[in-house]
Amino acid sequence: MSHVGVGPRAVMRSVAFLTAGVLAVPALAGCTSEDPSGKPLAERDVAAAARTSVSDGGTLRWAVDSVPDTLNAFQSDADATTTRVAQAVLPSMFRMDETGSPVRNPDYLESAEVVDTEPKQVVVYKLNQQAVWSDGREIGAADFAAQWRALSGKDSAYWTARNAGYDRIEKIERGASDLEVKVTFSRPYADWKALFTPLYPKDVTGTPDAFNDGARRALKVSAGPFAVKKVDTKGDQVVLTGNPRWWGEPAKLDQIVLRAVPRDERVSELVAGKLDLAEIDPETADEVGLAAGPPRDAATGTPLMGPGGSPAPGAQGRSAAEALRSWAVANGSDEEAAEEEVLAREERREAEAKARRRQQALSGFEVRKSLEPAYTQLALNGADGPLADERVRRAVARALDREKLAEAVLKPLGLPAEPVGSHLALSGQPAYADGSGALGEQNAKEARALLADAGWVPGGPVKKKDGEEAAGAEKDKKDEEEKDGKDEKKSEGDDDGTYIVGEDNKNTDGKNTDGRNEGDRNDDGGGDDAKDGADRESGEKHSSGKNTAQGGAPGAYAPKGTAAPAGAAAAPLAKDGKALTLRFVLPSGPGSETLRTVADRITDMLKEIGIGTEVSKVPDESYFKDHIAAGEYDLALYSWPASAFPATDARPIYAKPVPAADGSLNVAQNYTRVGTDQVDQLFDRAMTTLDQKEARGLLRKADSRIWAAAGSVPLYQRPQLVAARENLANAGAFGFETPVYEDMGFLKKGAHGSRPSAPASSSPSS
Repeated sequence: MSHVGVGPRAVMRSVAFLTAGVLAVPALAGCTSEDPSGKPLAERDVAAAARTSVSDGGTLRWAVDSVPDTLNAFQSDADATTTRVAQAVLPSMFRMDETGSPVRNPDYLESAEVVDTEPKQVVVYKLNQQAVWSDGREIGAADFAAQWRALSGKDSAYWTARNAGYDRIEKIERGASDLEVKVTFSRPYADWKALFTPLYPKDVTGTPDAFNDGARRALKVSAGPFAVKKVDTKGDQVVLTGNPRWWGEPAKLDQIVLRAVPRDERVSELVAGKLDLAEIDPETADEVGLAAGPPRDAATGTPLMGPGGSPAPGAQGRSAAEALRSWAVANGSDEEAAEEEVLAREERREAEAKARRRQQALSGFEVRKSLEPAYTQLALNGADGPLADERVRRAVARALDREKLAEAVLKPLGLPAEPVGSHLALSGQPAYADGSGALGEQNAKEARALLADAGWVPGGPVKKKDGEEAAGAEKDKKDEEEKDGKDEKKSEGDDDGTYIVGEDNKNTDGKNTDGRNEGDRNDDGGGDDAKDGADRESGEKHSSGKNTAQGGAPGAYAPKGTAAPAGAAAAPLAKDGKALTLRFVLPSGPGSETLRTVADRITDMLKEIGIGTEVSKVPDESYFKDHIAAGEYDLALYSWPASAFPATDARPIYAKPVPAADGSLNVAQNYTRVGTDQVDQLFDRAMTTLDQKEARGLLRKADSRIWAAAGSVPLYQRPQLVAARENLANAGAFGFETPVYEDMGFLKKGAHGSRPSAPASSSPSS
């Protein structure tokens, strides 16, 4: 699992409780006729068109994050571009459909099924008789066997990143004919459909040398609609060209050029006409969307209008009053002011002309959007410190309003804003069920009770460092003494101790200091959080200075001693002389604004239950390796991709860490260091049962226990925003589906691709 059509979700919320240290989880499935997997929250958006509407020829210039270091998808340094190339040029026995489920790929397989389970599981693959490698050789059992030997883990000379599933194969042999491949397993393996996708030729997998080095910069033999023409590291691109031996529907495009373009440079490359397709950030999506027409209301789709029915001014627009004032100054009697204004008007004209040219260049693009098959989570490092206590982790998780966090990211983009309810699947996938009830809904009161049970109490004495003022009860005592000495100096207009509703947590300049974010934070003073769902990084927190929670208006009086409204920041917590402060590690790069916005809101939610955070922003290149993987964090935000095979792919993410031979802790991919034997056992059982319904039930039970352990909290499915030329068909935001590369191309004149309808807008929250 990786750092993304609307339909109703049929979910069941379970309840879990701890009794004498034993987790009791009620059944998640089988007690209702409704399908808890629901439907995908968003459809793919690729401007789908029939092949007859797509022109033959042309080159698609597609932005990617990097030129891959290897074209071997089974090596540790393979990346997303490696996967993209493999999808276009290599056989895949199964591909993903719109629900993220594996379906047979008829270009390579006529059938594949389990033919025996006793005494051993046996799968027989019947290959498409036309399937051949680009050198003319038939795809056959020799290729399957070579890949199995390379990935089985039995020969350490092969530098492989993973061998899951291949280590369960006992033998591979030719079936009844050359077109049949018979695979016998030593142990039952439920996720057998995950194997041999992609399938490399035996030329690559047959020897350690060929496997380790032969497919890093070239693939001499392939078997897809495209072939690798060259990997150009100097030009930062990979060039794919049509495969003349391809037996399926011929590729519409002559070439696909995968260009490595940094995210923050993509809008410039789009403007310059050097790209046709690029995944973009919300800010760029706004700009592309505005270039395609006047600003539109997200709910109704109608143009936003300014005063008097004129279109609302854009980033370069000026109101009529501003234009009139400028003219008056430029033509006034103050010669110095007039000269300055004339120069300023000229600069504005040049800037507006540049903006118009930029807008014109972008007007040929549109934003295609869906939800990526990946979700963002809050990780809680349970290795040591306060979060080693499950009660503290559960308190952190119970403090989060996941719906508000999802809305902050997805609602401004016009995407369904529902929190993710499973660690192991996404809505619409067969294994999905909302298991968050095992943790419990957001509840600040219960979160505080969990913290109190763990010994964290408000106002506890905090040991001070040299040069620091005492905190907690010691500071309160000092403040009380100072207050007593000043009482006699108070005038009649001074605060008499009466609590004023709506004016709690204000400092002397009238600003709200409870740290809560009302959605208007922005580091450059401009923009609107509601516009793109991603506040800019800000060194200071600020809000409107007004608090009308509980319906109270500022200035309404309540008797002295009245409790502050719900939602107000709680007193900081302490235990054994230490304040409850968690280190929140975040990436600092320009593409991480959304994560930092989410982190700000989480920080505010934790402050409401008395938990402090210490935000640490680190370089993107060191974020994962030096902090997440190394365990140098308390809280962190990162993503995992969804998998069609969670029993295999998710197990190393949630497996209980075990001591290694050298005394260190082997965490595999479980970077939260939180795991249980029960979860491991459920994964193992799900991996070995061939009954799909039973396997789904076991995975849902495992997910419930993962929720209860509170090592990580799924937040939202990642947005997928893609700028695409308006006449580009069958490409864009793919959602769960595997791209069909041979169908991509440019529409014939007058033809149109099909786009999904906009999701129905939800009513504003009160």
